[in-house]
Amino acid sequence: MRTILHALLAAGAVALIAAAPPVSRAIDPARSTATFSVQHIFVSNVVGSVPIVDGRVTLAPGTRVPTSVTATLDPSRIATGDRDRDAALRGEDWFDVARYPHWTFASTAISRTATGFTMDGMLTIHGVSRPEHLEVSVAGNAEHPIYHATGKIDRHAFGMHVVRLDPVIGNPVTIALDIVLAPPGI
Repeated sequence: MRTILHALLAAGAVALIAAAPPVSRAIDPARSTATFSVQHIFVSNVVGSVPIVDGRVTLAPGTRVPTSVTATLDPSRIATGDRDRDAALRGEDWFDVARYPHWTFASTAISRTATGFTMDGMLTIHGVSRPEHLEVSVAGNAEHPIYHATGKIDRHAFGMHVVRLDPVIGNPVTIALDIVLAPPGI
């Protein structure tokens, strides 16, 4: 009798968890980063960061794998460690932040893998939206997940093709994102 009661209670708990609505959590901009690396002929790689200013991750209760992700980045605050280069990147030849003040990402598909998940989504940079793919590993627990995503993007596909500079700057751009969620309820 006791075993049957325990089995019924466990089944009820599983049903309650399965029936619980998804939880939407804010990305914590103060603890999350988006970095990039691109080959340059005069130095091995130029590395920089673009602040993540907003975003949400929707999770099923009790899991660290999201059902959806959105993020907004601010290219006007790009930082490569060189003020002149940063000003040039913000200008019309590259990111044209006066016309395109934000970059956005919205997931379209998320699939579990042995080490985390893959995420496909639409990335909008420089007024161009394109599908992109990220490999994501997960650390932390269900209450405090931490995500590390990597991928490569084609800068030419986003309209960043500066003829006089293309011979010295690589086209594929390696990206890395470290995402920490704000405490629940924020």
